[in-house]
Amino acid sequence: MNTYTDIILKHLKALLSIDSPTGYTREVTDYLIKEYQALGYQPQKTVKGGVLVDLGGRDAENAVFLEAHVDTLGAMVREIKANGRLSLTPLGGMNANNAEAENCRIITRSGKVYEGTCQLCDASVHVNGKYDETGRTFDTVEVLPDEKVTTKEDTQALGIMTGDIVAFDPRTTITNSGYIKSRFLDDKLSAAILLGYAAYLKEENIVTERKLYQHFTVYEEVGHGGAASIPQGVTEVLSVDMGCVGEGLECKEYQVSICAKDSGGPYTYDLVSSLIEAARKENLDFAVDVYPHYGSDAEAALRAGYDVRHGLIGAGVYASHGYERSHIDGVKNTFLLLKAYLG
Repeated sequence: MNTYTDIILKHLKALLSIDSPTGYTREVTDYLIKEYQALGYQPQKTVKGGVLVDLGGRDAENAVFLEAHVDTLGAMVREIKANGRLSLTPLGGMNANNAEAENCRIITRSGKVYEGTCQLCDASVHVNGKYDETGRTFDTVEVLPDEKVTTKEDTQALGIMTGDIVAFDPRTTITNSGYIKSRFLDDKLSAAILLGYAAYLKEENIVTERKLYQHFTVYEEVGHGGAASIPQGVTEVLSVDMGCVGEGLECKEYQVSICAKDSGGPYTYDLVSSLIEAARKENLDFAVDVYPHYGSDAEAALRAGYDVRHGLIGAGVYASHGYERSHIDGVKNTFLLLKAYLG
């Protein structure tokens, strides 16, 4: 297992180092294409921009479709202000409270990238007497390009314009005690786990009873990532996404979470039961939870009209959509649940 954990962590670090806010995912999907080709698979880039991989397997009429997403939260330039600073509009559920005081990159249409910092407008405590009472929204925070600009024209001269992508620094670190801390573990942690599982199938020469596909989506954070590209013969869609950790939930960062219901409704009862049975049989550390504010790619597939069963699992992640934290044991339990359930 340690070998595959190492593979997963290697891919996780690489994926997190590639900026990929929703709408700007070409570089991260190019990475996936290259890595799957190196494993001996034949990945395909979908028209929508995601990556579809056929992992093989015997029963093509009862296939399983595994999904994870590699788009992340971020922002877009909404306006270049008169002082040369940038107003933002969020991509996905990026929260201004979590964006404040973060380093970021402004990615221009020409491909040139500028460093910047997201700050409260008038961010100096010694100057702004209303610093504490100001609500943090995308109307009250701004990005300061790390360039000598003082006017709108100065910033425009750099090639920065409305619609440019703003990507935030993930600040990735793995502690000696096994905790994984970073922005965008949602859902690059799951993407790395799927890469590890694909490597396991190849290296162990395993052919599963049911045909398996993996789909890496690029619009999950805005709700329609999993709404397309499901091949004929798929009867089951299993999203591998972050497991929620918080008050009122059982899951911890070192467990695998099995979701019974989220804000869109219940997941397929028999599939959830089968996942629980597989986890129990292998003595995995798992939790079953209901997520109050959550939607998944599997759910998007049903809303798009696909006649499939659907489920959701994932390693426990605390502080979702902020500076997130998981644990290597949660990674292991998720990987082992995939092995136990899929064969």
